Amino acid sequence: MDKLFDLADRVIVVTGGLGQIGREFVVELHNRGAKVAVVNRKLPDKAAIADRFPVDSPNFGLFKADIVKKRELRSALDEIKERWGKVPHGLVNNAGVDTQPSAPPEVSGPFEFFPEEVWREVVDINLTGTFLSCQIFGGAMASEGRGSIVNVGSIYGLLSPIQDIYAYKFEETGTPFVKPIAYSASKSGLTNLTHYLGTYWAKKGVRVNLLVPSGVGRADQDPRFVKNYTARLPIGHMAKADEYNGAMVFLLADASLYMTGTQLVVDGGWTAW
Repeated sequence: MDKLFDLADRVIVVTGGLGQIGREFVVELHNRGAKVAVVNRKLPDKAAIADRFPVDSPNFGLFKADIVKKRELRSALDEIKERWGKVPHGLVNNAGVDTQPSAPPEVSGPFEFFPEEVWREVVDINLTGTFLSCQIFGGAMASEGRGSIVNVGSIYGLLSPIQDIYAYKFEETGTPFVKPIAYSASKSGLTNLTHYLGTYWAKKGVRVNLLVPSGVGRADQDPRFVKNYTARLPIGHMAKADEYNGAMVFLLADASLYMTGTQLVVDGGWTAW
């Protein structure tokens, strides 16, 4: 394998590794010889995910931790070190929550009435959870003088959502859908968290970068939403779940050794208009 992109025997932590994009990250890293630690709030039965994950591989592990609870993250780190005998070399902060067009009106109405408790929940998971994961896993990597952190952001953390994309919901139900503020604000916060940590840990050998994706297609998405969304994409289609793997590998591997505190936008041209 090309030395620049070699991740063999490196321990990589992936939060949210059981989700749509996370699963692709996990499988790609495992296929490249990395030891992959999936950190999740709830641990699934291995038999239930055996068709999608290499559950019997010695290079795959499931570790229970709620990313908004520092004590649980510390315990997960201890378990990972015990499992493979070393501090992680990489961290992919992929865990996050969003509000889909199918969300009920009470969480997808006008900004003026957006529920405070939903704001706190989204910011807590998307921003605070990433902050705490960086503290625990990134701090351990800094103590070893090496490592790479990939925070997963969003185009909606760089630009405001185009609300017209969701206008069909009013035509359909008589109730408007407003893409909520919490997701955008939380993902925007990751931008400066990445700048901050990229400079803070630069001389300690830990690189921190932000991967900025656009939307991923799914079979169960409303075709009207897909049509409106893809009309905004110069490349003409939503991403496949595995089309961010290359960028993720690049940011973790030695190919990006001189890159830190910045962002890699992989969005099908969304931000180029």
